[in-house]
Amino acid sequence: MDATLTHLDAFLDRMKEEGMPDLAARSFAYYYQQLVRGETGMIAESSIEPAQDIPDYEKLASTYRAAGERELAHTAMLKLNGGLGTSMGLKRAKSLLAVREEQTFLDVIAQQAIHWDVSLLLMNSFSTADDSRDKIADYPDLKRAVPLDFIQHKIPKVNQETLEPVRWPTDVALEWCPPGHGDLYIAMVTTGMLAELRNAGIKYVFVSNSDNLGAVIDPLLLGYFAKHNLPFLMEVADRTAADRKGGHLAVDPSGGFLLRESAQCPADDTGHFQNIDKHRYFNTNNLWINLEALAALIEKTEGILGLPMIRNSKTVDPRDGGSTPVYQLETAMGAAIAVFEGAGAVRVPRTRFAPVKTTNELLAVRSDAYQMNKDFTLALIPEREGRPCAINLDRTHYKTVDALAEKFPHGSPSLKDCQRLEVVGDVRFGKNIVCRGNVTITNNADQPKHIEDGTVLDGVVVFS
Repeated sequence: MDATLTHLDAFLDRMKEEGMPDLAARSFAYYYQQLVRGETGMIAESSIEPAQDIPDYEKLASTYRAAGERELAHTAMLKLNGGLGTSMGLKRAKSLLAVREEQTFLDVIAQQAIHWDVSLLLMNSFSTADDSRDKIADYPDLKRAVPLDFIQHKIPKVNQETLEPVRWPTDVALEWCPPGHGDLYIAMVTTGMLAELRNAGIKYVFVSNSDNLGAVIDPLLLGYFAKHNLPFLMEVADRTAADRKGGHLAVDPSGGFLLRESAQCPADDTGHFQNIDKHRYFNTNNLWINLEALAALIEKTEGILGLPMIRNSKTVDPRDGGSTPVYQLETAMGAAIAVFEGAGAVRVPRTRFAPVKTTNELLAVRSDAYQMNKDFTLALIPEREGRPCAINLDRTHYKTVDALAEKFPHGSPSLKDCQRLEVVGDVRFGKNIVCRGNVTITNNADQPKHIEDGTVLDGVVVFS
């Protein structure tokens, strides 16, 4: 073990050469030492209890709204914007993808911030910073109490066999990875953003993913957070069958909250993890942070918050399953619910969780089943509230954004009256297509098949 731990110096030297700050290096060392000790970051079912009796957004007193409106001037909206959308074939910031007509995620986010007159922040990666800054420059009306963005850190990937820094000369950039969005807290420190926010009179930060346009400032939630003087608040939603593989909220033996991600669940506990009646709430990754509490915690822990480690097993080239196996040592920002004493959670409606992770969701939000509300949230139309269309596109033919554009050259079909759409095989859609009820389209032929303009689909269509 001691011999293996000597590799730590090689990691720290690489991070120093790359210009990573001391706190980022110390944080990596904290988790690397856990890895060397054989720790996996697993959270056993026997060590936790299900979360229960979570306050319900829909039952919060209306008086919180006025309190929240008074705090808007002291609030910032922070979006995690480091993703490239590689899972959908993108090579630049995912937030620059057109999500609604010609508007990108960042267009909508900027308008959300302007609507609520709050400062907007982006946590970018090295890969997303330049393009995202260019897009945000299109909005001179954005409130700018502080710089609009800061950049998260990066860390070396760990060779699984040797526990040394992995080497990949064909593309050295692949030797590095982000340390998970739990890096948010120390990145705010090392970039000076935490100090700048506090100096500008910002007391609260609302954090969410840039691909979740349902996550917007809400004065009712802000008022509840501020009036109860909570250090940290997590928005959770009811788990459905579609969420059974996602992280869930739980309670530790001391009675405090914790977050368990799928990568932290032992294989023997999978049945418990996926039991949505037992573990009822999932983390939307919409978080509210009290900056005074964060500054105090940073000072107390000297910047090492002790978030649970997530040991992600990958290959050095994610597109090459035969490349060197590596560990990526990550943390989740929602896991901070376990380290802020007195942290809370609130159950929110599903409308506050509308992420776009695959082309399935992208096709849905571009359709007439969704609308843009006056506060620039993207939500299901009222008659479909709580009943999104279940879309399953064949990943062989529809995985990437380019493939989606090729198969749907005239945009999304009408889905406002569709409960389920499944497409298997190479199918090209004409314009003004209407899907109703449950639609299954299968092309068993070797050649593409076409759905003619104006076709109304309802039921099963098979091409052979």
